[in-house]
Amino acid sequence: MDILKKKRVSSGITQLDSLLGDLYIGDNVLWYEDAGSFSAAFCVNFIRESLAHKKPTIYVSFDRSPKNVVAFLGPLAESQNFTILDCFTNGKGDRSEVFNKFYEKDGAQWPHQVIKVNDPTNPALVGEAIYGLHSNLSGDIRFIMDSLTGMQDLWGGEEQVLKFYARTCPRLYELDTIAYWVIEKSAHSNRLKANINKIAQVAIDLSVKNGKPALKILKGEKRSSKFFNEPQNFSCEDAEIVFELHRPLPGRFDLGAKIKAVRKKQGLSQKELAEMTGVTPSSISQVEKNLIYPSLPALFRLAESLSIEVGSFFDGSNNLQNKCVYCGNEGVSATFNKLPKDAVDGLQLLPPDMKDAGVEPYFVKIEPGKKLANHFFSHKGEEMGYLLTGKLTVQINEQTQEVGVGDIVYLKKDTPEQWENTGEIPAELLWVKIK
Repeated sequence: MDILKKKRVSSGITQLDSLLGDLYIGDNVLWYEDAGSFSAAFCVNFIRESLAHKKPTIYVSFDRSPKNVVAFLGPLAESQNFTILDCFTNGKGDRSEVFNKFYEKDGAQWPHQVIKVNDPTNPALVGEAIYGLHSNLSGDIRFIMDSLTGMQDLWGGEEQVLKFYARTCPRLYELDTIAYWVIEKSAHSNRLKANINKIAQVAIDLSVKNGKPALKILKGEKRSSKFFNEPQNFSCEDAEIVFELHRPLPGRFDLGAKIKAVRKKQGLSQKELAEMTGVTPSSISQVEKNLIYPSLPALFRLAESLSIEVGSFFDGSNNLQNKCVYCGNEGVSATFNKLPKDAVDGLQLLPPDMKDAGVEPYFVKIEPGKKLANHFFSHKGEEMGYLLTGKLTVQINEQTQEVGVGDIVYLKKDTPEQWENTGEIPAELLWVKIK
């Protein structure tokens, strides 16, 4: 069946859906990850989205014990539509009593659905467990394969992994599933990665560079997107993914803030409003941050749930034209003069109406004990700075001067040869380039 005739499905992250062009039933999605690159957060959002639509979701675990999966997912793991296929306890867990204790129910009602695979060291038996579980469920099934790297560790080499993957992916496609496959990039050969890429419908690379996580779509079968092979920076907090490309633009009408203000005034949590409106708490969170906009029917449901007229959301919208206070996170990351990211970081603090003001303000943070071999910027004009916290020394014309909190540094024509944080806390500067 042509992919475009298959049903569209959300990843649970609206911005990712936009970048990729949605998921489709049948997709096998490869997630290539570095350490700390947040693949788990993308999996959590997909699981939450699937369970919100009452879709059977199976977590096939090679690297996590069932207890770890339950702790990781919290209440999501108690859904009647969620099942853990445990390939860990009798696999990497080495049948240890420590892990088998999880199955001791002590007569209490068991809130989790967990199936232990007797011999996960045998790829054929793992496949039988997956298909046997699938045959007892109905509708389009969702899988999280955590992880392909764990399979390779257990099965003793990539040949077994490649055979299993090559057999399993086409079958899952025909069975109308969606499967996430998590892979550690550095743990596999280029040969294996090239072969599994050919079979997958979607391949996504996650990385962390200079302390910032980024996502790059390597493959999206029969999809067209201007974002393919273009790294997209994002942030992750409490499993909520926000792409920088999709951050709300300053100066436009803030519907999300209006909804949030009314909700808080009535003493409602996001979860309570979500239940009243018939959506997920994540959807309310994204609406309030202007990451997504509600449809007109959804907006009327929100107003009805909050017992207000829908027009109340738009009262006083003209006041935003006179905006004089901007959120600190509306700044953009500053580019410093080839200085190491682990030593100095900062933002360009330039409100939209100051583009032609003749100055460029920055927030600069230098980590404790770090020494910068040159100045922040290559700039021919005047500069000045005000030290907010910490303690610095600056070397100009081979002379070293100390800078304390409240001190002002003024550069008329000289350029510092060196900065050093001599204190025990980050040194934070408000710095201004004068054009």
